[in-house]
Amino acid sequence: MRINHYVVALFLISLCCVACSNKAKSAETSVTSEPATTVAKSSEPTDTTRVNKLQMPDIPTMLTTPEDRLAFLTKNYWNHFHFGDTTLLHDPEYSEQAWVDYINLLGMLPPKEAAPVLRDFLIEAEAHPAAYRYFTGMADKYLYDPNSPLRNEELYIPVLDQMLGSKLLSRSEKVRPQDRRTMAEKNRLGKKAADFSYILRSGEAGSLYRINADYTLLFFNNPGCHACRETIESLKQAPYITRSAADGKLKIVAIYPDKDRSEWVKYLYEFPQEWINGYDGKLVIESKRLYDLKAIPSLYLLDKNKTVLLKDATVEAIEQYLQRSLR
Repeated sequence: MRINHYVVALFLISLCCVACSNKAKSAETSVTSEPATTVAKSSEPTDTTRVNKLQMPDIPTMLTTPEDRLAFLTKNYWNHFHFGDTTLLHDPEYSEQAWVDYINLLGMLPPKEAAPVLRDFLIEAEAHPAAYRYFTGMADKYLYDPNSPLRNEELYIPVLDQMLGSKLLSRSEKVRPQDRRTMAEKNRLGKKAADFSYILRSGEAGSLYRINADYTLLFFNNPGCHACRETIESLKQAPYITRSAADGKLKIVAIYPDKDRSEWVKYLYEFPQEWINGYDGKLVIESKRLYDLKAIPSLYLLDKNKTVLLKDATVEAIEQYLQRSLR
């Protein structure tokens, strides 16, 4: 499923044009100059035909600020979706694309505002078990899967919370959401990262909290893995990351969390010498599940107090963060 930015882009354009009296509509979204009326939500389609894209709600012209218009759109996004029509769930160009666009829009809201909107949507879907299981599956696919470009733990957490409180799911069906919820809380954005010790090739021991720098970049890796090599090269070529590391503002800490020390030693030449390159000699990171390493490599950006700024981030996201912060 492609990430369709058209809905988001068109919505942003509409925010800039709210003073216009002309009505702007598209096949995917509509922003009308007429006050919107409440659309009755139905569990069944009113006829046998439908358009290829989910119809967007009309945004009242009295809502003139981008924040108010975005809030209205996200809260009423599913007004025209027929949750009881299971045929829609088998059409990825309709339901799955609608979900992708919805997540893009929710990502524009502050997390504290997005969480109740997403929760209320799932509560509504819960009245239709097939739709509920479909959309919680979509949340797994797009918000949790480490290969998803839309993965977003702060949006995934309210999904997990709603699932754990759902009467639709059995106790056994809640085991996985409960485990994921526990791991999501570890090293969460805005919280201090878990401390751990590591051993350098020289045998000298160190620890995360003893590192003194404005920023610390944790790079959990497995030596020799293709994605890890690509990440090393991307980090070496990122201008703000390399500049920050050169002037001492950023410390890059590459950590091998597994037990085969000989494999770690074999690939040490691939890492820049100025990086801190250690391994978890006591396997505490793995045994105590200090970090949610559902995929390797995994990158965390921390501030000088070891508070998590970015979790499971891409090199591009870290580069952009440092670019904004070090101007």
